Order: sequence, then structure tokens, then C-alpha cells
Amino acid sequence: MTAVTATAPARPAGSAAPLPSDLAPVEALIARELLPRVLDIDLKAEYPQAFLQQLGALGGFGGVVAPEHGGHGAGLWHTLQVMEAVSRHCLSTGFLVWCQTACARYIQLSDNDAAKARWLPAIARGERLAGTGLSNTMKSADGIEPFRLKARRVEGGFEIDGVLPWVSNLGEDHVFVTGCPAEGGSDLVFFVVDCQAEGVRVVECAQFTALDGTRTLACHFKRHFVPDADVLAPPAESAAYLRRIKPGMILAQMGMGLGLVAGCAALMHEANRTLAHVNRFLDDQVGDIEAPLAAARAQTQALAEALQADPMRPAPLETVLEVLRLRAAGGELSLRAANAAMLHQGAKGYLRRNAAQRRLREAYFVAIVTPAIKHLRKEIARLEGVRAETPAVPAALAA
Repeated sequence: MTAVTATAPARPAGSAAPLPSDLAPVEALIARELLPRVLDIDLKAEYPQAFLQQLGALGGFGGVVAPEHGGHGAGLWHTLQVMEAVSRHCLSTGFLVWCQTACARYIQLSDNDAAKARWLPAIARGERLAGTGLSNTMKSADGIEPFRLKARRVEGGFEIDGVLPWVSNLGEDHVFVTGCPAEGGSDLVFFVVDCQAEGVRVVECAQFTALDGTRTLACHFKRHFVPDADVLAPPAESAAYLRRIKPGMILAQMGMGLGLVAGCAALMHEANRTLAHVNRFLDDQVGDIEAPLAAARAQTQALAEALQADPMRPAPLETVLEVLRLRAAGGELSLRAANAAMLHQGAKGYLRRNAAQRRLREAYFVAIVTPAIKHLRKEIARLEGVRAETPAVPAALAA
């Protein structure tokens, strides 16, 4: 298929997002629209809304959305490649790409055709920006913290109360997906939230030392009504739905890690133009970072293609474990690469406008965003215990 350029004409409403034959249009958009704004995104908390919308128009979000719902269906690996290309320069924006595509994938993998028809075309094209509000859901489901929201069944849907302290890629006209326990049982309900709807309020929260341009807001719910048309998984189906979305949600974060590590390797190369004679005494050389980066990228592609082969079916236990181990290794490699880049840059890495100190701050985000390294290790230990106790583990336990 012919590559779609950044100056492609607008498509009629409802048409599918284009599928670039390569990432050249995305790279051109990054160079033209994102690179000049990276410092303002980091230092002034500028939200790159125009870039996200243009990226969506190029098909950058369409990989996880089927053509019949406005995407191009190129798959999870395409989405990871886009995310890596963006994160190589700006992790804040790479994270926003993850938020947008994670939300799209949650809706795509539901059994709710009405929700797909209502939300996916605009999200896939970047016309409606979207967050993912599953941090508390994931941590609570894994026994790390209490649920912040509760749902009560009412006629025609569910009523939601509570507060989510941090949800990213939000605004008054944005949407996101979250999940919480339904009253009267332990099962969860997953649903789409329209931030413009009655009973939802988004408010500013704490300032961050990095990724402050990600429009991370607190979400207050007071008797917010979610119609059945926006319920992605009712309580009876929520366990199977969570098993379906969880491995891909975690694996997709590797796009951020791969991009950040590649960006750190570039900083090391840059420093070595004048400091190679002294940088050679540092523990980590460029090859020590680029070799595991290449291996991680290859493994990420293989796992993405494996998950994409049958996305509606829960992944086997061994695949889930492989995803968790890779994601934990991605966080660890991000920290190692950013530390190496800072040391290679030396004193100038401390400069406010130098990328090295920014990449170091961003690397900690890769290590602590849900699921954090400690969360991943906890789940790996649990699942390895399950496997040891039951050699033939049903797929239902792989979550």
C-alpha cells in the first residue's frame, strides 16, 4: 500500500484510518511537530494535543482497531513501533500514545458492538483522545491496594461513586476505560467513561517531576450513570475480559521502554564523539545497551504477534509469564540505559535543557508505572507458584 504522507487529504467521517507501509510519515511528523516541543512538554507541562491528533490522522493509533471500526488492524506490533518511534524522543508523548491505544484495545476486545461503533472510529483517528483508568483496577485485582470506585446495578446500567486519583491523557472532552467491583459481589464491571457526562468531574492533581505534560488528572464520580451500551464487560464476564486484555496492555508498554533505551544509546553515541577516550572506563558501553535492546525488541515483536494471532482468547500461562518477565526486564534496562547516558554525558547532563537528566527521570516512570517492577515481580512469583503446584494450568488462571 502506498505510504500516507503527513499532508494527506482529510478522510470522510467514518472512514478507516490509513495504514502506512512504513513509519516514514510518522517519523516526519515527529521531526516536524514533536521535536520542537519536547522541552516545553517536559519543563512547561505542555500537553501535545495537536501532535496526538495528527498522529491519529496518520493511522498511528489504528493498529489495535479493526477496519470495520475505523482502524486499519495492522496489529499490536505496529502500535509498539509507533510508540517506540515517539518515545525515542519524548516519553511523555510516548506514554500518551500508550494511553490512547490501550483504551482503543480495551474497547476492541470487548463483546460490546454498540460501544465499538460509538467510540472506536473517533479514537482510532485521534479525533477523540482517550486515557486508561485501569491502574487502580489492576493493582487492586492483584491485592496491592483497595479499589477506589464502586458500582451499583441500576435500571439500564450501573451507577458509579468514588475517586480515581491519577488518570492520564484526560480532558473534559476525553474518554477512558476503568473497572471496579459491582455491589453485592466480588466480580468487576468494566466500562467507558465520558468525561463530559453528568456525575464525572476531572480536577488538577499533584505536579510531577517528569511526565507532567501527560494531562494526568483526578476523576471524581458521584452517582455517575453508565448505560449498558458503554459496559465493556459486566460482572459475569469480567474475569474472562481481564484475562483477555491484561497481557497486551502490559506488553504494549514495552514501546515506551524500547524508545527510551534507544534514545539513551543515541546520547551515548553523541557523547563519545568527544569523550570516548574517557567514557571507555565506564561500566556500560554503547554495545552493552544496544545488544539487550535488540534482543528485547525481537522478543517484543514475537510476543505481540503471538497475542495478535487470537486476541479474543486468553493467552496461555507461559506466554503471560514471558510478557511479565520481558516487561520487568524492560524497566530494568531503561534504568540502566538512562544511568549510562547520564554518565556518558558527564557534567553537561545536569543542564536543564540537556536530554540526559530528562531521560533519567523518564526511566523511573517506566520502572514504576502500573505495573511497576515490584508489581511485576509479585505477579511472576504468584504465577510461577501456580505453575509449580499445577503442571497442567488451565488458561483461566493465566491472569
